[in-house]
Amino acid sequence: MIDLLNTILKNVLTALYQPFWFSVLLSTLFMFTWMYAKEHGWKRSIRNWISKFKDSSYFRRMFILAFYTTMILFRTLLNRDLWMNPLSDVMGSWWIYDSNGELTTEPIENLMLFIPFSVLLMWALSANETARRRVFKKGVKLTTVLWQSVKITFLFSFDIEFLQLFLRLGTWQLSDVFYNVLGGFIGGFVYWIMWKVKHAYAKTEDAAQ
Repeated sequence: MIDLLNTILKNVLTALYQPFWFSVLLSTLFMFTWMYAKEHGWKRSIRNWISKFKDSSYFRRMFILAFYTTMILFRTLLNRDLWMNPLSDVMGSWWIYDSNGELTTEPIENLMLFIPFSVLLMWALSANETARRRVFKKGVKLTTVLWQSVKITFLFSFDIEFLQLFLRLGTWQLSDVFYNVLGGFIGGFVYWIMWKVKHAYAKTEDAAQ
């Protein structure tokens, strides 16, 4: 009977704890929305949001970036099982086979996950004059884009790993940080190529006119 009660209590507490931080994040965002809507009215707030989405390229890009960032957080942090020892595998998996010789796609997933993040991040920042001047400074140069992509991706990835360690959601692994940053580096390079192609096409169009 005692074992049964312990099992029930453990399952209930685990079920409450796993979505706890996602619930905190979602409820905080909801309260910001509620405060704004209470001040301006729900109908007006919805119309303002739709109007901003239609008229502002920066707003649309930030929305897409926020959407993808939320998916990353849900995949890496919010939808994870509890771990008794988050430091049980600090080095992690560096290849498609783990330490037991079993096939794993984790390194590839970590790499692929942050390529779109880096592209969307640079794409969003380039749409705002203040952000563009602060991040790219004198221009969209390859070295600047790569450095900003690596720096921001590293900070974001390290924060995720630290929260996994602090909250015991998943394991803290150096390989995760490495492949995330590598994905950010590749994403920055992809964005720079897209930017170069776009501006080369724009110059060709201007010359033709």
